[in-house]
Amino acid sequence: MKKRFDSPAALTLYLLDLKYLPRWGVLLLDLVLCFISLILSFALGSKIFEYGYAELPLPVWSQVLIVLAVQTICFAIFRTYSGIIRYSTFTDVLNVLKSVSTTSIILIAVNYLYVAAAYEKPFFTTVLVIYFFVASVLLFCFRVGVKTIYDSLMHSIGTHKRVFIYGTQSAGLAIAKMLNSAGAESQYIPIGFITDKNDKNDKKEYSLQGLTVYPLNDRLIAIMKEKDVHDVIVSPTKMKQIHPATDLAIFLKNDIHILTTPSLSEWEQASEDELPTIGNIEAIHVEDLLERPTIQINTDNVASILCDHIVMVTGAAGSIGQEIVRQVLSFHPRATILVEQAESPLHDFRLELREQFPDEAIIPIIGDVRNQAQMEHVFAEYHPEVVFHAAAYKHVPLMEEFPNEAVRANVLGTKNIADLSIKYDVKRFVMISTDKAVNPTNVMGCSKRIAEMYVQSLYRKLKADGGDHPKFITTRFGNVLGSNGSVIPYFKKQIAAGGPVTVTHPDIIRYFMTIPEACTLVLEAATLGDGGEIFVFDMGQPVKILDLAKNMIRLAGFRPGVDIMITFTGLRPGEKLYEEVLNARETSLPTTNEKIMIAQVREQDYDVVNKMVNDLINIASEGRDMATVAQMKRIVPEYKSKNSIYEQLD
Repeated sequence: MKKRFDSPAALTLYLLDLKYLPRWGVLLLDLVLCFISLILSFALGSKIFEYGYAELPLPVWSQVLIVLAVQTICFAIFRTYSGIIRYSTFTDVLNVLKSVSTTSIILIAVNYLYVAAAYEKPFFTTVLVIYFFVASVLLFCFRVGVKTIYDSLMHSIGTHKRVFIYGTQSAGLAIAKMLNSAGAESQYIPIGFITDKNDKNDKKEYSLQGLTVYPLNDRLIAIMKEKDVHDVIVSPTKMKQIHPATDLAIFLKNDIHILTTPSLSEWEQASEDELPTIGNIEAIHVEDLLERPTIQINTDNVASILCDHIVMVTGAAGSIGQEIVRQVLSFHPRATILVEQAESPLHDFRLELREQFPDEAIIPIIGDVRNQAQMEHVFAEYHPEVVFHAAAYKHVPLMEEFPNEAVRANVLGTKNIADLSIKYDVKRFVMISTDKAVNPTNVMGCSKRIAEMYVQSLYRKLKADGGDHPKFITTRFGNVLGSNGSVIPYFKKQIAAGGPVTVTHPDIIRYFMTIPEACTLVLEAATLGDGGEIFVFDMGQPVKILDLAKNMIRLAGFRPGVDIMITFTGLRPGEKLYEEVLNARETSLPTTNEKIMIAQVREQDYDVVNKMVNDLINIASEGRDMATVAQMKRIVPEYKSKNSIYEQLD
């Protein structure tokens, strides 16, 4: 295919970029410059000092060959030709100076040795000194010139972007230095810095590395537009120090692209040949905006209940189940039992775990928590000591259509695992619940609330009866980022298809948490619980789904309402505008972890709850939707349906 060029600059750039100039080519060019330096040195010597070269025992051309031979050896020693000329750094220049100075020193030493032996010298010492300065300048200018010309050509054909760097601490300064070192190949030209809150001079402009530092204020966006800057680079380090959703909001609202780089360790480990690749800069993801500072937990406490113990995780191939398994395996249990009804996800997950944890004992089980006999066989064979019960049906609109299945999976499944945990002497049973269980407005949320009630009342009965028994613990949290079927992957597909992005209601809000964050808190809660508690997590500030959709569109490089439209479809069956973390009648108590609280809920009598739950399971097994939901409402009086056919039962 014939290559086309839009300008002479593009053609020149193409010729310069025909792969990299081979090392022998760099060496040859350096020797040509050294030859020119010698000629200039001889010329200056004869002009200034009126040297008579015929008086020396060696002819001029013999001297030139000797000097070039020694210089070649020194180039080889210091490997001055091994780098890429257009990425020349201070180290490269230093190696050139070392090689030229070494050549001059060697030949001057030869001069004095020759004088001591034969009372005459083959070279004029001043010529060698002149050669050192002239060769150093020419070799330096060669490298700087190629770099400058290459950068200018790249800029002239418009392949670069002007960027500001957010943050003036070490990470931000390192990014600017790396981009300048990479030259125009990086396609990003740092134009200035933006101060952060940790900068003592965050109220005024000043300079760093020759670039102006601008305070983050109302004038900043106008300044960026004046300078034709439409991108801001934020280092991974800085992303961890700020609250991205709020601290970066000014850029999103003004259609400024937010970019991030690889970690500094990747930059530092890259060789110069790899620099253009390792320096890839990409747009941040919406998950990055919703990230919060890393949660600190007491790993010693977690290790005490997991290390060298047999752990079972139900729903192990689901979004939450997988992350719980990964975190559990990091504490080296004696064995980890993965219970999952979906064959393909469990198969894929097992293959992944074999690579990540080759030394851990991992036991996959194709099984259904609704099958009491099958689950009893698993308990009898492996005798788990800690159970994380994550198996559940979770999609609100679907469970609204299939309430009987919601009861069988979420209520019967929990009852089976809880009852077997007592029978087979499990030490800790940790149930994964949801904020939708608080004042439920849908079948799914109510089914999880009934499961909570059963587990709590069961523990209270066991405690009252005395003796050894499992510690039953429940954890509640909201939506997790990137989980199967969650809103973010759905929005991504809609944006990739060109829109529209569908939002159910302009005012709907949700709490979000990353999967690792949620599972870390689950493990911590497992150590804090004495039994019977419902732990609720600090979910941070609620997120408006409309704002989430707009930010995702902007991060994809489009304008919401212009390039990608947003449409409102109305609340789905069972959906409410906002989720609650605590029931209105409940209060919360603090724990040793500020991110975890204990919900104080109404106590339930086990005998009453057990009878109502058994009746519910029997009704659900008959497939009578209305009767099933009616019984759910009797068990959970605060369950009021929203936008659902079951409103008639309220």
